[in-house]
Amino acid sequence: MPEVVVERLDCRPGMKPVDLGAGTGYFVGYLSESVGGRGRVLALHADRAMVEAMQARIEREGLRNVEPGLIAADDPGLPPRSVDRILIVNTWHHISNRVAYAEKLLAALGPGGQLLIVDFTIESPHGPPPQMRLTDDTVQHELEAAGFEAELVEAPLPYQYLVAGRLP
Repeated sequence: MPEVVVERLDCRPGMKPVDLGAGTGYFVGYLSESVGGRGRVLALHADRAMVEAMQARIEREGLRNVEPGLIAADDPGLPPRSVDRILIVNTWHHISNRVAYAEKLLAALGPGGQLLIVDFTIESPHGPPPQMRLTDDTVQHELEAAGFEAELVEAPLPYQYLVAGRLP
Protein backbone atom coordinates (compact mmCIF):
# COMPACT_ATOMS: atom_id res chain seq x y z
CA MET A 1 0.00 0.00 0.00
CA PRO A 2 2.60 2.58 -1.02
CA GLU A 3 -0.13 5.01 -2.05
CA VAL A 4 -1.25 5.25 1.59
CA VAL A 5 2.26 6.17 2.70
CA VAL A 6 2.84 8.69 -0.08
CA GLU A 7 -0.58 10.26 0.49
CA ARG A 8 0.21 10.69 4.20
CA LEU A 9 3.59 12.22 3.36
CA ASP A 10 1.62 14.93 1.53
CA CYS A 11 4.11 15.79 -1.21
CA ARG A 12 3.00 18.43 -3.68
CA PRO A 13 4.29 19.55 -7.08
CA GLY A 14 7.64 21.32 -6.86
CA MET A 15 8.61 19.86 -3.48
CA LYS A 16 11.88 18.17 -2.60
CA PRO A 17 11.32 14.95 -0.63
CA VAL A 18 14.03 12.51 0.40
CA ASP A 19 13.64 8.75 0.78
CA LEU A 20 16.23 7.71 3.38
CA GLY A 21 17.16 4.04 3.32
CA ALA A 22 15.56 3.89 -0.12
CA GLY A 23 16.89 0.40 -0.85
CA THR A 24 16.22 -0.56 -4.46
CA GLY A 25 13.88 2.40 -4.93
CA TYR A 26 10.46 0.96 -4.18
CA PHE A 27 8.98 4.39 -3.39
CA VAL A 28 10.86 6.55 -5.92
CA GLY A 29 8.28 6.29 -8.71
CA TYR A 30 5.45 7.24 -6.36
CA LEU A 31 7.42 10.17 -4.95
CA SER A 32 8.51 11.28 -8.43
CA GLU A 33 4.92 11.40 -9.61
CA SER A 34 3.75 13.27 -6.50
CA VAL A 35 6.23 16.15 -6.93
CA GLY A 36 6.02 16.40 -10.72
CA GLY A 37 8.60 17.72 -13.14
CA ARG A 38 9.42 20.79 -11.05
CA GLY A 39 10.10 18.69 -7.94
CA ARG A 40 13.21 16.70 -7.11
CA VAL A 41 13.39 13.43 -5.20
CA LEU A 42 16.53 12.42 -3.31
CA ALA A 43 16.78 8.65 -2.84
CA LEU A 44 19.58 7.83 -0.41
CA HIS A 45 20.98 4.61 1.00
CA ALA A 46 24.04 3.52 2.97
CA ASP A 47 24.80 0.44 0.83
CA ARG A 48 26.47 0.88 -2.56
CA ALA A 49 24.82 -2.22 -4.08
CA MET A 50 21.39 -0.87 -3.18
CA VAL A 51 22.20 2.52 -4.70
CA GLU A 52 23.34 0.80 -7.91
CA ALA A 53 20.12 -1.25 -8.06
CA MET A 54 18.14 1.92 -7.42
CA GLN A 55 20.01 3.76 -10.20
CA ALA A 56 19.09 0.95 -12.62
CA ARG A 57 15.43 1.22 -11.60
CA ILE A 58 15.46 5.02 -12.02
CA GLU A 59 16.92 4.66 -15.53
CA ARG A 60 14.55 1.82 -16.46
CA GLU A 61 11.50 3.82 -15.30
CA GLY A 62 12.74 7.09 -16.84
CA LEU A 63 12.49 9.03 -13.59
CA ARG A 64 14.26 12.27 -14.52
CA ASN A 65 13.54 14.04 -11.23
CA VAL A 66 15.06 11.37 -8.95
CA GLU A 67 18.64 11.62 -7.73
CA PRO A 68 20.12 8.55 -6.00
CA GLY A 69 22.98 8.87 -3.55
CA LEU A 70 25.21 6.99 -1.14
CA ILE A 71 25.23 8.19 2.48
CA ALA A 72 26.92 7.16 5.71
CA ALA A 73 24.90 4.86 7.97
CA ASP A 74 24.99 7.40 10.82
CA ASP A 75 24.50 10.64 8.88
CA PRO A 76 21.87 11.50 6.27
CA GLY A 77 24.22 14.13 4.83
CA LEU A 78 21.47 16.68 4.23
CA PRO A 79 22.26 20.40 4.44
CA PRO A 80 20.17 22.58 6.77
CA ARG A 81 16.67 23.44 5.50
CA SER A 82 17.31 21.58 2.22
CA VAL A 83 14.25 19.29 1.94
CA ASP A 84 10.48 19.49 2.36
CA ARG A 85 9.67 15.90 3.30
CA ILE A 86 11.62 12.93 4.65
CA LEU A 87 10.41 9.34 4.27
CA ILE A 88 12.04 6.47 6.18
CA VAL A 89 10.53 3.04 5.53
CA ASN A 90 11.57 -0.14 7.40
CA THR A 91 14.92 1.46 8.27
CA TRP A 92 14.56 3.38 11.56
CA HIS A 93 15.32 0.28 13.65
CA HIS A 94 18.72 -0.04 11.89
CA ILE A 95 19.94 3.40 13.00
CA SER A 96 22.28 3.31 16.00
CA ASN A 97 21.95 6.72 17.64
CA ARG A 98 18.42 7.54 16.57
CA VAL A 99 17.92 10.73 18.60
CA ALA A 100 21.11 12.30 17.21
CA TYR A 101 20.09 11.16 13.71
CA ALA A 102 16.63 12.69 14.19
CA GLU A 103 18.26 15.98 15.22
CA LYS A 104 20.05 16.02 11.85
CA LEU A 105 16.74 15.34 10.11
CA LEU A 106 15.05 18.17 12.00
CA ALA A 107 17.77 20.57 10.85
CA ALA A 108 17.43 19.38 7.23
CA LEU A 109 13.72 20.17 6.99
CA GLY A 110 12.60 23.50 5.62
CA PRO A 111 9.59 25.49 6.90
CA GLY A 112 6.48 23.31 7.05
CA GLY A 113 8.65 20.22 6.68
CA GLN A 114 7.55 16.78 7.73
CA LEU A 115 9.17 13.43 8.52
CA LEU A 116 7.31 10.14 8.15
CA ILE A 117 8.69 6.92 9.62
CA VAL A 118 7.16 3.59 8.63
CA ASP A 119 8.35 0.50 10.48
CA PHE A 120 7.20 -2.96 11.47
CA THR A 121 4.95 -3.49 14.46
CA ILE A 122 6.17 -5.69 17.28
CA GLU A 123 3.51 -8.30 16.40
CA SER A 124 4.15 -8.38 12.64
CA PRO A 125 4.94 -11.78 11.09
CA HIS A 126 7.26 -9.89 8.71
CA GLY A 127 10.27 -7.69 9.26
CA PRO A 128 13.45 -7.78 11.29
CA PRO A 129 14.08 -10.13 14.22
CA PRO A 130 11.88 -9.25 17.23
CA GLN A 131 14.82 -7.92 19.26
CA MET A 132 15.44 -5.23 16.59
CA ARG A 133 11.87 -3.94 16.45
CA LEU A 134 10.72 -0.71 18.04
CA THR A 135 7.29 0.24 19.31
CA ASP A 136 5.58 3.27 17.82
CA ASP A 137 5.81 4.87 21.30
CA THR A 138 9.59 4.47 21.25
CA VAL A 139 9.82 6.15 17.85
CA GLN A 140 7.56 9.00 18.98
CA HIS A 141 9.68 9.58 22.10
CA GLU A 142 12.91 9.53 20.08
CA LEU A 143 11.55 12.13 17.67
CA GLU A 144 10.29 14.31 20.52
CA ALA A 145 13.68 14.06 22.25
CA ALA A 146 15.22 15.41 19.03
CA GLY A 147 12.83 18.37 18.97
CA PHE A 148 10.04 17.15 16.67
CA GLU A 149 6.33 17.27 17.40
CA ALA A 150 5.51 13.59 16.83
CA GLU A 151 2.32 11.57 16.53
CA LEU A 152 1.16 8.11 15.56
CA VAL A 153 -0.71 8.22 12.25
CA GLU A 154 -3.68 5.94 11.66
CA ALA A 155 -3.20 3.99 8.44
CA PRO A 156 -4.61 0.75 7.01
CA LEU A 157 -1.27 -1.07 7.02
CA PRO A 158 -1.48 -4.62 8.41
CA TYR A 159 2.14 -5.02 9.58
CA GLN A 160 3.52 -1.51 9.99
CA TYR A 161 2.88 1.73 11.85
CA LEU A 162 3.44 5.32 10.76
CA VAL A 163 4.89 8.00 12.99
CA ALA A 164 4.94 11.59 11.73
CA GLY A 165 7.31 14.26 12.92
CA ARG A 166 6.80 17.97 12.31
CA LEU A 167 8.82 21.05 13.03
CA PRO A 168 7.72 22.71 16.27
